[in-house]
Amino acid sequence: MSSFIFNCFIIFMAATTFTCVQSAKQFQVGGRLGWREPEPNNTAFYTQWAERNRFQIGDSLVFEYENDSVLTVEKFDYFNCDASQPITTFTNGKSTLNLDRSGPFYFISGTDEHCSHGQKLLVEVMAPHPIPASPPTTISNPPEGSSPIMAPANSPYSSDSIEASSSSMVVTSSFMLTLVTFGIVMMLAL
Repeated sequence: MSSFIFNCFIIFMAATTFTCVQSAKQFQVGGRLGWREPEPNNTAFYTQWAERNRFQIGDSLVFEYENDSVLTVEKFDYFNCDASQPITTFTNGKSTLNLDRSGPFYFISGTDEHCSHGQKLLVEVMAPHPIPASPPTTISNPPEGSSPIMAPANSPYSSDSIEASSSSMVVTSSFMLTLVTFGIVMMLAL
């Protein structure tokens, strides 16, 4: 019986762990269009494509192209379409780049005039958000007949801290849901 309970515990922990892990995504740059010079009336195509997506550390970009190249460049070179000093150059027709840090990544075409016609891409990779420390668990009500005291605007207890504490409440409620589910699995196992 104890090995059955242990097996239930292992299965339950594995199931909850796998549902909480977010996997990395692979983005096909430009979707079906791929990496090519956009139409003259659609020079913002890659900017709009990037704005529709959310990139995180661990994701990757796949560039598919013909008779072209992909250059990773500095910010200045991106805005000036300067291909003379790329950080990296890809020319094989299908290139994958891993997004290994947060912050901006700048790409341009290495083919003359393509960048100035809109074949450039700025990808902003989101920084991971640390989970804030849990707020105090007990909150006392003010005595009857007294008025509530407002915290100063720059106080850690002002309304700006609500967003931070709400994320820790989500983590706490997620943990509680996991604990309750485990309890139900254990009762069913008995």
